[in-house]
Amino acid sequence: MGNLLKVLQCKEEAFEDFFLDFENARPSEEEKEVYDQVSHVLSFAPGIITELKSYKGAGDEIRVAISNPSSQEKQADTWHAIIPLVKQLKEFFEFSKHLQKCIQELLRALTCHPLSPLQHLESKQALAKQFAEILHFTLKFDDLKMNNPAIQNDFSYFRRTMQRRGMNSATPGIDYEEGRCISTEMANEMSLFYAEATPMLRTLSDATTRFVQDNDDVETDRTLEVLSTMANICKAMLENPDDQRFQMGADSVSFCVRVMVGVIILYDHVHKDGAFAKGSKIDIKGSIRVVKEQNAKVKVKTLLNALRYTTKHLNDEATPKAIQKMLEC
Repeated sequence: MGNLLKVLQCKEEAFEDFFLDFENARPSEEEKEVYDQVSHVLSFAPGIITELKSYKGAGDEIRVAISNPSSQEKQADTWHAIIPLVKQLKEFFEFSKHLQKCIQELLRALTCHPLSPLQHLESKQALAKQFAEILHFTLKFDDLKMNNPAIQNDFSYFRRTMQRRGMNSATPGIDYEEGRCISTEMANEMSLFYAEATPMLRTLSDATTRFVQDNDDVETDRTLEVLSTMANICKAMLENPDDQRFQMGADSVSFCVRVMVGVIILYDHVHKDGAFAKGSKIDIKGSIRVVKEQNAKVKVKTLLNALRYTTKHLNDEATPKAIQKMLEC
């Protein structure tokens, strides 16, 4: 994916050539401070994915404990199996908080005055690349989480066990002090986080919405222009697989599809009418069609479900029925 990506951006009936290089971009001095902060956080992303891929859960131990409520040994064995898993889930949750801050810092850098969002994207390609990498990680994480019911089962067992202690019905054989690594407040937040079908994407959507609400000096239109332009970049690349500039391997195709879907969802949460309305600057029909065409290279159903269930305006009356029909898996 090392080729420069050319997007024709229509403005006042004129076309403006615009380039981004997702793979080879290097930070300028102006970008370096934000880039280094985000780079530090992203350095942990591969490890998070590896841990989540290998997350097996404690389903067997939980079943044994429930079947043997009077056995201190069985209860203790299950608790010892649960604690390291819960610490992993805490790590994932805390990482989502770091990503929230990163996405807001990147948006601030890509939307601030006096440059236009397009000028920012052209001159700060390294930050645009990091924005895309966060979205790519987010959809990969959510795909793994969605297909691992053990995560919610493990955390529910942990919470039930800790709550029994609070009701003076502590289970013998369990060291409740080990569970104090997670406060009650954090446990409540984690429950809401893991209850989401796509928790990381919801986290970024909320962060983007708050960014617009909390920054009076940043017009919503500037944020929307950054998001729509990035969506158009990915769509243009995926639509032209025979173009020598856009030659991609399977990993690069997966990257672009995930980023495009993630940007559409963020756009839908920020735009007052959503990504599916006529005023949207994203060609939503074309984008959905492009996603479906990648069936042999990515998990299309997962991405379509993300568009169906994590967007805000899909079921609005103003959304064309044809678009809703396209998203039926």
